[in-house]
Amino acid sequence: MPDLRSAVGDVLDWPVDHAAAAVVAADGTVLATAGEQDREFRLASVTKPLAAYAVLIAVEEGAVEWGTPAGPDGSTVRHLAAHASGLAPAERVVQAAPGTRRIYSNAGFDVLGETIAAATGMPFAEYLHEAVFEPLGMTASRLDGSPAADAVSTCADLTRYVAELQDPTLVHPDTLAEATRVAFPGIDGILPGFGRQRPNDWGLGWEIRDGKSPHWTGAGSSPRTFGHFGVTGTFLWVDPDAGAACVALTDRDFGPWAIEAWPPFTEKVLAAL
Repeated sequence: MPDLRSAVGDVLDWPVDHAAAAVVAADGTVLATAGEQDREFRLASVTKPLAAYAVLIAVEEGAVEWGTPAGPDGSTVRHLAAHASGLAPAERVVQAAPGTRRIYSNAGFDVLGETIAAATGMPFAEYLHEAVFEPLGMTASRLDGSPAADAVSTCADLTRYVAELQDPTLVHPDTLAEATRVAFPGIDGILPGFGRQRPNDWGLGWEIRDGKSPHWTGAGSSPRTFGHFGVTGTFLWVDPDAGAACVALTDRDFGPWAIEAWPPFTEKVLAAL
């Protein structure tokens, strides 16, 4: 049985200049860390689950509803959060009818952020700070632009965030449970970096592991695992069956090195748990 500290320490052997990782138990206890916990990293698409948590809070506050129209005709806040609005990946061009294809869309998250900003009367970055970062004590985290890809944070801050995902204090547990179940089940799509998935399951801002193969988590990750990875070489996942969450941050863009390194890393962490 591998030692958890040793397993997490494998990030220091990755072919990157800087790395940090942490494993957090369901009760919020930080079980193991490695690397530069207070170093700032660009999160890329790991921004999306942070933004999604602000959307959950906006829904609970009544600023919007999941069924609020947003985006293309027939699309709603729920469609945008689940990458099911039909918008193209990078442009506000409609490629499919809402709810028929899983098109991973940065443009959709930009529209989602604008929708929340209009509903709350404040810029989305400010709302994210006040609704999520400040109450969780994420003092080193900020959104510098798009809610799809422009957050900066540290591993230490993200340990607070994944603790919140396992024992929510800012939203009702039922709200988070709905967001981390499959939305619009049964639709196919491309998982960036890992090809077409049938189905390509997502929740409301989080990717759902289910039976996807290949995948960036481990073969032994439970189907209920939810999380996200970013093109800047970052990821976080929560595995409810393992009773733990993991954060890993680097400063090398996603590529073949990550496809080779990340799944065995997760397997070793899960074995140690």
